[in-house]
Amino acid sequence: MTAALLNRHTLELLLLFAGVAHLGITSAGIVMTCVLDWRHTLAALNPLTRHIVWVHGAFVLLMIVGFATVSLLCAGDLASGAPLARVVCGFIALFWGIRLLTQFFLFDPRPHLTSLPLTLGYHGLTVVFVYFVCVYGAAAVTG
Repeated sequence: MTAALLNRHTLELLLLFAGVAHLGITSAGIVMTCVLDWRHTLAALNPLTRHIVWVHGAFVLLMIVGFATVSLLCAGDLASGAPLARVVCGFIALFWGIRLLTQFFLFDPRPHLTSLPLTLGYHGLTVVFVYFVCVYGAAAVTG
């Protein structure tokens, strides 16, 4: 019983850290819009397409803030192994897993990694995304 509680406690701490990390990565979205010069680049699109891109970006940001909020306020529940907790954690792990696959097989960031801070930030985000997949994936299968 003690080992199970320790594992749950450890998982809860890892989920709390993940919540903080989610809030931390929101700044990457702001940096990305500046590095990719969205204001100028998207200006060439028709207004509907431009607005769709901005709205989708806002919704992704909202999802990340939602993941942070759930992780910070309900870490114990997420670590509980309850069916709903496992489904929520599975969804978050899947979200970040698909994001990683997209990053590895669809994006070519090299033209934009023009400085050491951008390169370190990009690879740092990759590490954080892997962390998310591992922690939420573990919470999803623990029960």
